[in-house]
Amino acid sequence: MAIFKRPALKAPRKKREIPQGLWQKCPGCSQVVHEIELAQNQRVCPRCDHHFSQSAKERIENLLDPDSFVERDGNLRSVDTLQFQGMASYKDRLKKYQEATGLTDAVLSGHGMIEGYKVAIAVMDFSFLAATMGSVVGERITRTIEYGTANRCAVIIVSASGGARMYEGMLSLMQMAKTSGALARHAGQRLPYISVLTNPTTAGVMASFASLGDVIIAEPKSMIGFAGPRVIKETTHQDLPERFQTAEFLEEHGLIDLIVHRKKIRAQITEFLTYFSTTQ
Repeated sequence: MAIFKRPALKAPRKKREIPQGLWQKCPGCSQVVHEIELAQNQRVCPRCDHHFSQSAKERIENLLDPDSFVERDGNLRSVDTLQFQGMASYKDRLKKYQEATGLTDAVLSGHGMIEGYKVAIAVMDFSFLAATMGSVVGERITRTIEYGTANRCAVIIVSASGGARMYEGMLSLMQMAKTSGALARHAGQRLPYISVLTNPTTAGVMASFASLGDVIIAEPKSMIGFAGPRVIKETTHQDLPERFQTAEFLEEHGLIDLIVHRKKIRAQITEFLTYFSTTQ
């Protein structure tokens, strides 16, 4: 009788490899959705209508008339004025996100056409440093507004942001006043500004140009506010209302005008532009 049992030899199982990025798990319904299906549906879940994050380039393609977009101020680059040194330098972070997204900073700006109406447009991209607002973001948005004023056309800004860019300190916070001042001059010329809020739009961006639209529309269930709900609850020691800081909560309390499904935003903006063109 053998003292030791002979170990059973089993062929190692070969794991089935699934290429990364081909599938996305929907946070709304927990179903797995193919990336191609999402892209064809404007990054909206076909099962539960959850709105996934969308890049600035994708939004511009869906909003503007084909081949009408002309980028402006793409040569502006962020500078590490404060010589920020943390776990990674600001320069290194910028380079990392530029390579990952193909953008030079967190906003894509220029002008184009929507159903024949000329518009100045700036679209923020959350995948670039959480679309934080630094000097370049503020400058591009300000120049977009000034272009709209000079050319007497509507301004459209699609916001998505985590707030001010801490790597630039006070230089970042200055952009709140600069963008707001440009919008005041634009309004003084009786020209329209349409603000589109997406998930999430918070902090300094929400406290400045994002909340100053003649018409403010938001995508469904977007998080919109200044500080996050957890921070507010810990600071005030109060229980917050249900759906606090969602687009639906803000619409009920009159802080935004409309909640519009992503697939209908272009048509809704066209309707506004038609109205504004007849009332100027």
